[in-house]
Amino acid sequence: MSTYNGEKFVAEQIKSIQQQTFTQWHLIIRDDGSKDNTCDIIQDFVSTDSRIRLIKAQNVGVIDSFFSLTKMDTADFYFFADQDDVWLSNKLELMLTTAKMHEQTKPNLYYTDLKVVDKNLNVISESMIKSQSDHANTTLIQELTENTVTGGTVAANHALIEKWTDTKGIIMHDWYLALVAAALGQLIYIDEPTELYRQHDSNVLGARTLSKRVQNWFNHWLKKYWWLITSSQAQAQKILHFTELSQEKRTLIESFVTLLDQPLKTRVQLLHNTHLKKNKTLHTLIFKTLILTKIGYKKEKN
Repeated sequence: MSTYNGEKFVAEQIKSIQQQTFTQWHLIIRDDGSKDNTCDIIQDFVSTDSRIRLIKAQNVGVIDSFFSLTKMDTADFYFFADQDDVWLSNKLELMLTTAKMHEQTKPNLYYTDLKVVDKNLNVISESMIKSQSDHANTTLIQELTENTVTGGTVAANHALIEKWTDTKGIIMHDWYLALVAAALGQLIYIDEPTELYRQHDSNVLGARTLSKRVQNWFNHWLKKYWWLITSSQAQAQKILHFTELSQEKRTLIESFVTLLDQPLKTRVQLLHNTHLKKNKTLHTLIFKTLILTKIGYKKEKN
């Protein structure tokens, strides 16, 4: 678990881990430089439960913090816990039972659905997967363009964690690990919720006039969408460094990574031949329209 200024909810999350039906676990918590009472709250649990360990560290951000955690100890399976969620009591038992049905010599990532709740744990959605995607991704072609894996629901085997050697060019650790698993091993979805995922309120800045608001929204949306496309390409580029990658998957990734460098005719052919798409029809339409027209696209200078 990585924590940062999580005093409001961290105790609730730790208690939910203590209440797991599978009890042979060890919880390592790396605090990423909290300035509130998070560490004091965690220390109370450490003093009464020998399975829990706290490491106070400097702020490096969530991705680097989780990366550091994976290198602090070795295990057969690694579960990522977010400080403000709540695990359902059968989470570990369910996921370990499923994991043990598979060969562990290759990098595997297991993940589940989750229930979306408000800050008071009132259910907003019974299924994150059904509310945000048409399906849960289990293949490389699906994960290249869109991630359906939520970090708090995953279990990574040791073979997968060994493949994670740095954090450069990673959008988020759950997406990257899902890509590696889909490329080199297996990405396995368990169709059952195993946690309550808090959906926090977000503020949206207003504009003075409707036209200005629409213009600002469009420019922001376009910039964000292109960032997601180009960042996912850079993230996929990292997978090409693995020598054990099959030629079929290498060709697919190379096609995706170099897509925007190709002339229009080639882009049309690649979209058709590779079947690159998003999980929702509207998002697929937007994705393909942007790839073909390159409207608003600005290639970063090296």
